[in-house]
Amino acid sequence: MVRKLKYHEQKLLKKVDFISWKLDNNVHEVSILKRFHIKKRDDYTKYCTLTMHVKKLAHKIKELDPSDPFRVECSAAVLEKLYSMGLIQTKRSLDLVSKITASSFCRRRLPVIMVRAKMADSVRTASTFVEQGHVRVGPEVVKDPAFLVTRNMEDFVTWVDSSAIKKHIMEYNEMRDDFNMA
Repeated sequence: MVRKLKYHEQKLLKKVDFISWKLDNNVHEVSILKRFHIKKRDDYTKYCTLTMHVKKLAHKIKELDPSDPFRVECSAAVLEKLYSMGLIQTKRSLDLVSKITASSFCRRRLPVIMVRAKMADSVRTASTFVEQGHVRVGPEVVKDPAFLVTRNMEDFVTWVDSSAIKKHIMEYNEMRDDFNMA
């Protein structure tokens, strides 16, 4: 038998609709959470809402008159921003905005960029390196795996100088300097 729910459990479950639960969307969401090793589901929902807002903005810009200078200026600004964030490949037209998904944002997370740069062999290990504070982007140490890396910042993703992982990798590649033996 099922036990009777306590008062605070009943209050929490009032907000959840179990009848209209979408199974197919949830399976897709779970697969993305596993593939990109996203621990907080809130991050994925934020990426989905960002995607929705970007698509709405692009649709509203498309509705404007094509010869309007405001439309040209806004579309150029949106395309430049999305390109610099790494969400689209080229700055040609607003039609590329319709191809942006939540996975596009997930591909710009710091652990995924580290795997692409061959700093780690899997997203899971890259996430643990980031959480432990072994990675820095520019001059700052980043401990949040949800950190989104722009195109400009990709080149500045490195190991922390005093990191034991960096020393181990340098020894393995036979590139460690004798001066840095401390």
